[in-house]
Amino acid sequence: MNLYLPHEPYVAGFQKRVTHARPLAWLALVAALAFPLDARASSQEAEPLRVTEVAPGVFVHVGVHQDATPDNLGDIANIGFIVGERGVAVVDTGNTRNLGLRLREAVRAETDLPILYVINTHVHPDHIFGNAAFSEDSPEFVGHAKLTAAMANRGPFYLEALVEFVGAQNAEGTEIIPPSLTVEAGRPLELDLGGRSLRLTAHPTAHTDNDLTVTDVATGTLWTGDLVFVERIPSIDGSLLGWVRVLEELRRWQAERIVPGHGPATADWPKAMADELRYFSVLLRDIRKLIRGGGTIEEAVAVAGRKERTKWALFDDYNPRNVTAGFVELEWE
Repeated sequence: MNLYLPHEPYVAGFQKRVTHARPLAWLALVAALAFPLDARASSQEAEPLRVTEVAPGVFVHVGVHQDATPDNLGDIANIGFIVGERGVAVVDTGNTRNLGLRLREAVRAETDLPILYVINTHVHPDHIFGNAAFSEDSPEFVGHAKLTAAMANRGPFYLEALVEFVGAQNAEGTEIIPPSLTVEAGRPLELDLGGRSLRLTAHPTAHTDNDLTVTDVATGTLWTGDLVFVERIPSIDGSLLGWVRVLEELRRWQAERIVPGHGPATADWPKAMADELRYFSVLLRDIRKLIRGGGTIEEAVAVAGRKERTKWALFDDYNPRNVTAGFVELEWE
């Protein structure tokens, strides 16, 4: 079985075992796959995640450049929060409810203001699986208009894979919580934290079909989610051509700094996207050359993008899938 088929569900660390998705009703999903409430750790027992204040009121926790394992507790993505005068917005919640609890404790170490919003930048588990930790705060859960369907289609397999990758104890209490407030492409949404406005933008298919960015207007901080990878190789779960188009659009945006989905807590803009665009350019050139010469997808996987190998963490794990996804997309140009 080819585990790099271009439109399979993907998440960092889960890709090699998740091969397709089955839609389930939310009630059945929670009843069958969520862990019992009495097994969940309380937020009072959670150790706060270490966060960095990258701009006034903007706090980021940095994930490691690894696939999810019991040793790293699935802590592989950048997540964080923004504090206004009236309340807090959390941006992505981590790979497990336990990580979400630790993020919530980091919020509480900074402020007692209510948590008004929990924003998910896209469907991958390392960005959404901590949502349940914030249920008691009764926030609005916010995401792309296509996020609910993506969660329904992929959620069961993501939950099954989570136990295998991080262990049952680390995964306990994790469940899918879909957005209660959604953002349509072409119709940005403004959220008010009190003296602080967040602009949420839903994008066309790129990294996924449900990518959302968050701009903190007060500090010029742009949370890109996984539209921007720094140091860790990007992973295509949507459209290679679409991703390039979205990055070219983002390049024109004014921002003082970005918070990438993977990489350092913050990076300069638009310089931060240069390596990613170069990698995509190499993939496009190599794949198109092979297609013009009658090459096969197997030949493309063996050679396309190889000049980039020393420039990215986890290259060997994800470049083959990127090439496969790109080949299937480009052979119909």
